[in-house]
Amino acid sequence: MIYHISISAYNPKHVAEVIAQLWQGQVIPFPNHPGSYIALAFDLYGTMIEVLPKGTELRPGKTEGYVQFAEATAQQSPYSATHAAISVPLSEAEIRAIGEREGWQVNRCNRAGFFEIIEFWLENQLMLELLPPEFAARYLAFTEPHALKYTLGEMATAAP
Repeated sequence: MIYHISISAYNPKHVAEVIAQLWQGQVIPFPNHPGSYIALAFDLYGTMIEVLPKGTELRPGKTEGYVQFAEATAQQSPYSATHAAISVPLSEAEIRAIGEREGWQVNRCNRAGFFEIIEFWLENQLMLELLPPEFAARYLAFTEPHALKYTLGEMATAAP
């Protein structure tokens, strides 16, 4: 179970507001780091995404157990391997409308025939894989432990 993740964005408040809209949730300022925000889903799991300013790094603290926020020192690509698959209560059409309003890329994708997601590119740089209700059931059926073990076993025997 993932309860929260943190991501970075050029406009953290706006990105958090869009994520909250996708969840029909709310945004609050992140108290530990000025200029950062938290999108809250208000679901049974306490799901949230922390959105920090682009260039923020999390580093181990000088004292045990305390994370330090720092600015990156080298120029980085605007892209990242970071992404998350999240359920949203909106339809594909509602997701597309939000993406169009923001000027952000939105793609419906089939993941190797196992399930479908909607790639929603925050600031056209960071991908969220969105699962509206009509997609979530197939994703959950694929990731159900017995089904997933069977599929992985089939894939392993088919590999060269």
